[in-house]
Amino acid sequence: MNNQQNTLDRLRNTVGNKQLIAIAVVLLLGGLGTVGILRMGGTPAGGEEEQGHGHDEGKGHGDEEHHEKGEPAKRQKAASAEENHTEGSVTMTAEQIKAAGVSLETSGPATIRSALQLPGEIAFNDDRTAHVVPRVGGVVEAVPVSLGQQVVKGQVLAVISSSGVSDHRAELQSAQKRLQLARTTYEREKQLFEQRISPQQDVQQAEQTMREAEIAVSNARQKLQALGASTESSALNRYELRAPFNGVIVEKHISLGEQVREDANVFTVSDLKSVWAQVSVPARDLPNVRLNESVTVKSTSFEQTAVGKVAYVGALIGEQTRTAQARVVLDNPSGAWRPGLFVNVEVASGESTAPVAIAAEAVQTLEGKSVVFVRTATGFAPATVELGRNDGKRVEVKSGLKAGAQYAANGSFVIKSEAGKASASHEH
Repeated sequence: MNNQQNTLDRLRNTVGNKQLIAIAVVLLLGGLGTVGILRMGGTPAGGEEEQGHGHDEGKGHGDEEHHEKGEPAKRQKAASAEENHTEGSVTMTAEQIKAAGVSLETSGPATIRSALQLPGEIAFNDDRTAHVVPRVGGVVEAVPVSLGQQVVKGQVLAVISSSGVSDHRAELQSAQKRLQLARTTYEREKQLFEQRISPQQDVQQAEQTMREAEIAVSNARQKLQALGASTESSALNRYELRAPFNGVIVEKHISLGEQVREDANVFTVSDLKSVWAQVSVPARDLPNVRLNESVTVKSTSFEQTAVGKVAYVGALIGEQTRTAQARVVLDNPSGAWRPGLFVNVEVASGESTAPVAIAAEAVQTLEGKSVVFVRTATGFAPATVELGRNDGKRVEVKSGLKAGAQYAANGSFVIKSEAGKASASHEH
């Protein structure tokens, strides 16, 4: 205390009263601050609780703010995902699916046949095609048929006046008269011999003459038959050119009043109910083309397919084309396969099993991608798929669709059309 009093006395002597007051205030404030710090240190639990509470409140406000900011992003992302999922979807009830003719199938494993595509052309069946020639020269008197007409076996195609036919018929008639006379003579001589009036030598001579007359008649008749002429006619020179079998007149080179030669090709008749597909086979593919193997023939001009068998495979390879010729016989009851038509011939070259396969008609194209319309609770949704092997009936699915999925097969183009309408309406 004495030291403090001495200090104050020295301060009074060196400073004024106002300065003393200022110093006292500073010392007082410093003491109050020291007391406050000591009090906070004496209650650490309460301080921590209050500090923790403040931190929790700050954290809570931060989370709430972050939650409020993140929620719209999540909703936007979910809406975008939903939009992508439903884009191109079509709503259809079971009744509408049935009415539209849409058939449902289930994806699953299937055997895919790899096929070899070969170019070909439809041609006449040479075994059922005839080039009709008169076989006698003459003048055309009548042509009762026209190009493209269906004819039957034995139908008259043309009538020709021929001197050669007249000579053959005259020869036949002369031989028939001699045969008739020879038979009469033989019968008379035979009766006379039996009555012991004529010798046996006369009977034998008459019989020989009769046999020679029979041979002459047979020879004259066969000459006419070889020409295709009838043995009996109202006019000796009338020659009737007839159809060799049922078919169609595909070529006609004869007209009324024309002079024709015996070797002129005046008609071509073909039975178009059976045609050939002439196939060009490269040398490397010859091992895959085998006799009696079934192949599929497809038109390049329109939707037409048929199944035939390989009837011939050429043994020679062309020097220019380096290909061999093969032949497929096709039944053509409706006449759809016309000679000259270009075709593609599919020859099976192997088989393999695909884990997931679908019907070929189920694949549609949307925005340049291959899609399959998968059945949903409300209709169909497009699924983008990656395709693999294809044999025309089944298609391998590499990705985008799992086995067991129900999808639209036949009639899927109807769903594609509806999806296009819905997309256009949405954009509008």
